[in-house]
Amino acid sequence: MKKILLSVLLTAIWLTCATAQVRKEIVVPNIGGYQTLKCDFHIHTVFSDGLVWPTVRVDEAYREGLDCIALTEHLEYRPHQKDINAHHGRSYEVAKKAAETNDILLIRGSEITRPMAPGHSNAIFLSDCNALANDDWRESFKAAKAQKAFIFWNHPGWDRQQPDTTLWWKEHTELLNEGCMQGIEVANGLMYSPEAQRWCMEKGLTMIGNSDIHQPIQTDIDFAKGEHRTMTFVLVKERSIEGIREALINHRTMVWAGNLLIGEERYLRPMLEQSVEVVKVERKTGYVDFTVQNHSDLTFELKKTEHDKALEYFRTYTIKPQSRHNIRVYYPKGTEHGKINFDVTNLLVAAGEGLPCSYEF
Repeated sequence: MKKILLSVLLTAIWLTCATAQVRKEIVVPNIGGYQTLKCDFHIHTVFSDGLVWPTVRVDEAYREGLDCIALTEHLEYRPHQKDINAHHGRSYEVAKKAAETNDILLIRGSEITRPMAPGHSNAIFLSDCNALANDDWRESFKAAKAQKAFIFWNHPGWDRQQPDTTLWWKEHTELLNEGCMQGIEVANGLMYSPEAQRWCMEKGLTMIGNSDIHQPIQTDIDFAKGEHRTMTFVLVKERSIEGIREALINHRTMVWAGNLLIGEERYLRPMLEQSVEVVKVERKTGYVDFTVQNHSDLTFELKKTEHDKALEYFRTYTIKPQSRHNIRVYYPKGTEHGKINFDVTNLLVAAGEGLPCSYEF
């Protein structure tokens, strides 16, 4: 009997370990007195054209270190409807308990899926997804606005809808003027749109980045190689749904897509400065060594810019995540002070424009 009980106990422990979720935190600094939340506001399940059950999306988000996800099923495109016949917003209800258990903030949303223009848009923070199911797209947006939704234009450069150039249409001006557009996806998966970044800056819209995942996440992302899903860093006053809403309305976001970090300089600069620390400056005869420590999971690509021609140092440096790196600068005899200048080319403060930075000795 004791052997049987021991066997049952060991089996139970093995099953528990086998199904345990292991969370990998994403290490980035909190800046400006705000907490940096990692969010994905564009996700699909079998309740529209995705290939997984809603609770799987919660499990994926937990394992990857996310704080918040929005399930945004297509209103107009539901290819699994013969097998899964449910009201709009049902995926949120299915996932809600799992999200609470895993401390994942879950937002109810829908994707308004129309030809160009206006194309596809997500409405999040909804109370009733069904109210958006209208033949007239203007009525769908009006219903989202009535629920105080945050609405953003999805993948404006998607070549199936804009095969030649990424354009801003008169319908988008209409949505903007009617208060039915608060943001744009500047990155959808690894598809970065410089036009979208420019429009956000010109029109006072919030920069958003999402995975738009349909398959199981590991189908698209090779985590063993250090890849990650595209996401939005949201700078919140408090870790809550309302805290996220307030931050989105006030444009406190950055987009992390591949090695790119996209946003306003007022957020990208402290993100760099609090991630990369100069831990040692050592002067020797004819040269100085800067030792920098990257405390974050971000990568920083440095490219030499205009500088004192008497100073010699490499053109490019890659500061990898969670690593130390040495920058050696040769200088002529008698030099007491100097400055080396870079652009951080993968921190985009504007379309095609990296973040400038300097180090002095």
